[in-house]
Amino acid sequence: MTRSYDYAPATFDPTAAMRMNGLDYMKALAAGEIGAQPSIAATIGMSAAKQLEYGKVTFECQPGDFLLNPMGTVHGGFAATVLDSALGISVHTTLEPGWGFTTAELKINYTRAIRPDIGLMRAEGTVIHRGRRMATSEGRLIGVEDGKLYAHGSTTCFLFPLTEAQSAK
Repeated sequence: MTRSYDYAPATFDPTAAMRMNGLDYMKALAAGEIGAQPSIAATIGMSAAKQLEYGKVTFECQPGDFLLNPMGTVHGGFAATVLDSALGISVHTTLEPGWGFTTAELKINYTRAIRPDIGLMRAEGTVIHRGRRMATSEGRLIGVEDGKLYAHGSTTCFLFPLTEAQSAK
């Protein structure tokens, strides 16, 4: 079996990140106003954000049979990647113009197996602490049709001025 999909190469617009706060940046990205969705979204089946507000994000994802582990269930890396995205985006919405973030720690708890026929899933991320240089967020991965919790997690993110990232090159 062959799987193919289309995606636009992801582009990071540093000028937009320097002039827009994180919430406005994520809204513009979701609307397709400042570039394409990150290619990871097309690779594993994540939608653009359905809900974006300060410190919160919700989007949908679709597990598929191309994500199976040897046991015939969806590989745990799917839930980890989706939750890392939800957790990170929720943190991103809190950034001032000219600031970025990176994941420092990621913790995922799996509560039940994800099957490829589960249907749509909803990923939620919510910031629980926002400091000057560090933020924490927690998230959930829920079946849209059955309402069951499949995984939950938390992250710690380092926050930094984008000028620091540029000078580290």
